[in-house]
Amino acid sequence: MNTPTAARLSWQALAAFAVIYIVWGTTYLAIAVSIQTMPPFVSGALRFMLAGALMYAWLRSRERHPFAGTDLRMAAVCGVLLSGIGNGLVIWAEQGIPSGIAALVVAAVPVVVLVLDWAFFARRAPGAQALLGIAVAVGGVAMVVMHTSTLSGHAEPLYLVAMIAAITGWSFGTLLQKRSVRPGGVLSFTCAQMLCGGLFQFLLATLTGEWARFEPATVSLTSWLALLHLVVLGSIVALSCYLWLLTRVPAQKVTTYALVNPVVALILGAIVLHEPITALAVFAAALVLLGVALVLFGDLGPLVVRLRTFLKWRRSRGPRAVAPDGCPAGRYGECE
Repeated sequence: MNTPTAARLSWQALAAFAVIYIVWGTTYLAIAVSIQTMPPFVSGALRFMLAGALMYAWLRSRERHPFAGTDLRMAAVCGVLLSGIGNGLVIWAEQGIPSGIAALVVAAVPVVVLVLDWAFFARRAPGAQALLGIAVAVGGVAMVVMHTSTLSGHAEPLYLVAMIAAITGWSFGTLLQKRSVRPGGVLSFTCAQMLCGGLFQFLLATLTGEWARFEPATVSLTSWLALLHLVVLGSIVALSCYLWLLTRVPAQKVTTYALVNPVVALILGAIVLHEPITALAVFAAALVLLGVALVLFGDLGPLVVRLRTFLKWRRSRGPRAVAPDGCPAGRYGECE
């Protein structure tokens, strides 16, 4: 499998990064709106089962056996970890945790992925630049959350535990998925994964009694529209981009979306909630983007070395000697 270096990221990869950075940044608001009049696990079950069914219908129209060659066992495992636990517990936790605090907790995903990859998968210690980038970006995310006035409040402990379980499940699923998806089978794997994750949330909704108290007639139009946004953009489009990137880019770089999403939430707050964007917010967003650049654009060491060599070479040349009449030294014969 050819993994492009950060300096050679294709335009397709950059477009996929843009999708997961921006679209998944809008999902916190969409989730909050959807669960205003809809039980959380019901919302998640409908989201992924509808998205999986639509994608299956499209794949089936193109080929007779869309799951041929797909590792359905691993798709089920990844579906439970990602769409089931990772997403389901975030939806459930937003009942008792402000969305900004949820975004800050999810911002720890790249750190968890690095640690789990080091401990259980690649067993290779992360580079100093990657750790520095994540530290800088998390610092920026913390500033974003502290700045946004609508994110005040205290996170209830049970919901915070659910968030920690969610990012752990998502991180494990990300690393397993990276090793299970074939570059040519991303869409089929995405479809199977969403269906399994949706069924898992369907089971959770049944066990918690949410289906018994779910009344579609009481769901508001805005909640249905938010769910539609989550189905089409948040699941079918963004999740496909996420899986596709995992087949081509190191996982710790793909998960930088979790650091950018809170910045997107800040911008949405300014547009939708009319919150002012101050100089502090701009500085925090810049920190996030700098941290992401350090993680995403690979080892900057050789570039720094070349820059230092160039500057040393320029200094070693010194100022060019000039003759009394203003001509460059060694070229008197050329001056009249």
